[in-house]
Amino acid sequence: MINFKQEELARELFSVLKNRFPEVELINVTESPADPRALWVNITAPENEDREIDLIEFAGDKTTDILLDYGYYISIMTR
Repeated sequence: MINFKQEELARELFSVLKNRFPEVELINVTESPADPRALWVNITAPENEDREIDLIEFAGDKTTDILLDYGYYISIMTR
């Protein structure tokens, strides 16, 4: 079950991503099927493959910060 802080961090993460990559849209936030303690922020993928690679690298830095600062595993899943 997603708690309030996880939801808040996932929304803030998407907001930062949306600011840098305005073409992406939020699909939903779900628990990972492999680990219910981890969250997936499901978003649309940029049309350009280079932009998607940049997004994944940028998101990796942000999700690492969340893990280190708050102890929550949050991943970006592009669709």
